[in-house]
Amino acid sequence: MQGEADVRPDDERPLSGLAFAVAGAGRVGASLARWAVAGGARLARVAVHRRRDRAEELVGDCAGAGNGAEIVPFDALASGDLDLLLVAVADPALDAVAGRLAERPQAAVVLHTAGARGASALAPVAANGSAAGTLHPLKAFPHVLADPAEARGVTFAVDGDEAACRLAERLARTWGGVPQRVPEAQRDLYHLAATLAAGGVVTMLTAAERVAGTAGLDPHVLGGYLELARGAVAGAGEALADQGSFASAITGPAARGDGDTVMRQLAALEAVSPALADLAAGVARQALAAIATAGRASDSHRQLLARLEARERASAGRPG
Repeated sequence: MQGEADVRPDDERPLSGLAFAVAGAGRVGASLARWAVAGGARLARVAVHRRRDRAEELVGDCAGAGNGAEIVPFDALASGDLDLLLVAVADPALDAVAGRLAERPQAAVVLHTAGARGASALAPVAANGSAAGTLHPLKAFPHVLADPAEARGVTFAVDGDEAACRLAERLARTWGGVPQRVPEAQRDLYHLAATLAAGGVVTMLTAAERVAGTAGLDPHVLGGYLELARGAVAGAGEALADQGSFASAITGPAARGDGDTVMRQLAALEAVSPALADLAAGVARQALAAIATAGRASDSHRQLLARLEARERASAGRPG
């Protein structure tokens, strides 16, 4: 069933009258372009480097209601007649792409979607008169997310020229997201925290998979660990809503101050994988640090921390 936003006339939608191009038709660019079209914007051009099939799919999905987008190579993209150019390319390619885009007139506002980079990455384009900024969705895109409802509640990191920030914030709010200004000086740590929140969670799941493998457990147990992680993340959401912090949702023996269990498990793991044991010990220390910061550390927590510190000192002296 189509939502109300999908059946309203185009001129009644929040982004009506906005004409834009997208440079990069990967998962992020193709998703945001679809969300913009759903809000009433007109997709005029899609620039691609290699994967023309992705651009063709995007153009086909956005056809109608005044959208008849042209597919062009990156080196031929000119968007000076448009309101917005959305640059959605991988972080390492951003500098080179910005330099190539600056060779032709570009839109009044140019936004890039990279989380680790600020608006200065678009300096060559800004030098030609475009307002430059960022629009980074704090969301994983395992594939193209066509439904704009996927943006509801998502934080969008914004910075750059004021005109660019205003348009980025307009887009985020249209999609039901939450725009947040993140200055360029804060971008490295902002993005590192994002990496821990997303890639870090999956990395820990793969670590759990390796630990289970060393124990010879049936691989079907991995589904149980995934469900456990889902429950833990749901609990973290409740803790954030209730207390403004994730700390009270931390579970496990370290969170309980059960030092004997923690040390016994670390010894068992160290016998088969010292590297994984060090990782698990580090996670336990982070749990204790979060509990201490929240003012909930007990004597048993402090005693466990001392035991972990002693283990770390001993580990530092073992052969590599």
